[in-house]
Amino acid sequence: MFYKTFASESVCAGHPDKICDQISDAVLDAALKQDKHSHTGIECLVTTNKVIIAGEIKANAKVNYKKIAKDVVKKIGYDNDIYHFNYKTADIQVLVHQQSADIAQGVDVGGAGDQGMMFGYACNETKQLMPLPIVLAHALTKKMDQLHQKLSYLRPDGKSQVVVSYKNGQPDKVESVVLAKPHDPKTSFKQVKQDLIKYAVNPILAKYNLNKVNPKDIVLNGTGKWEIGGPYSDMGETGRKIVVDSYGGMARVGGGCFSGKCPTKVDRSAAYGARFVAKNIVAAKLADRCEVQVAYVIGKKKPVAYSLNTFRTNKKPHTLIKDFAVKLLDMSVPNILNKLDLLKPIYQSTATYGHFGRSEFPWEKVIA
Repeated sequence: MFYKTFASESVCAGHPDKICDQISDAVLDAALKQDKHSHTGIECLVTTNKVIIAGEIKANAKVNYKKIAKDVVKKIGYDNDIYHFNYKTADIQVLVHQQSADIAQGVDVGGAGDQGMMFGYACNETKQLMPLPIVLAHALTKKMDQLHQKLSYLRPDGKSQVVVSYKNGQPDKVESVVLAKPHDPKTSFKQVKQDLIKYAVNPILAKYNLNKVNPKDIVLNGTGKWEIGGPYSDMGETGRKIVVDSYGGMARVGGGCFSGKCPTKVDRSAAYGARFVAKNIVAAKLADRCEVQVAYVIGKKKPVAYSLNTFRTNKKPHTLIKDFAVKLLDMSVPNILNKLDLLKPIYQSTATYGHFGRSEFPWEKVIA
């Protein structure tokens, strides 16, 4: 491990980019519920009281895009004009067309929905076999969202960032925590910080048997003030949080986002397959860390590149590890879809708090 300290961030469900990811994946799920062979590439943009849904679809399904968007925004909590973004009054525009026949002719026979390279990663830092900084960052944003009912002055949107120091390649202590959370100005900044430390930071650090952080090393709302979050303060788009979605920067990313893309898009399915392989290699104690890379050509079933990197942490010869990986999962597109059971409407829940390290998803299963 070559880091002395490492920082990762996460964002709350009400972050503008995450609003878009959730709408895009909710559209995908709606299509898959009616037609498991639906092909989608759905993008979303949000700004002041406006939602634009665009992209392409090929599905035997009737999708009510506007209702889906309203339901997502309502569930997140944008239900008041004070946010300048309200599910009741937002202007929703739909610009979705049929998928290109040039793409469909390759995808319909089991080929990849696009070219590109994807990465999967795992390490033994946590029970989830994920890097500790991103695990903590996700836990903090999820907890802040859960606290909305207990702390009614909190408002949608928010971010977290955690800095972890390392010793001998393993996490040693949490150095600092950064939180961003809009709130009702009637509640003092001091009270908000005290409550978030009490109800979010300290319980999460205790859960992972980590040191408490000195309050002076816990930053809330760096400018000192944040009242209104969401699309009014920052435009959002689908797919702008690929580092948050994956490994918090600890591993490389292929560059393609996940949300809104059906599983035939290898940006998504092959990244899940690569995580499955990497996680099982670490779970089998063949290595302490593993990164898997694959690459595809549009319309072709099998990857044109496949490599493993254990960062010199391997406990067994690389030839044995590669044999293990190949037997574990054939990385052809149809096999990934079948082996990981990806043609189901399971994707909206992936659009918050990361796609990896969560036991409910099939790519997280460990083969004994």
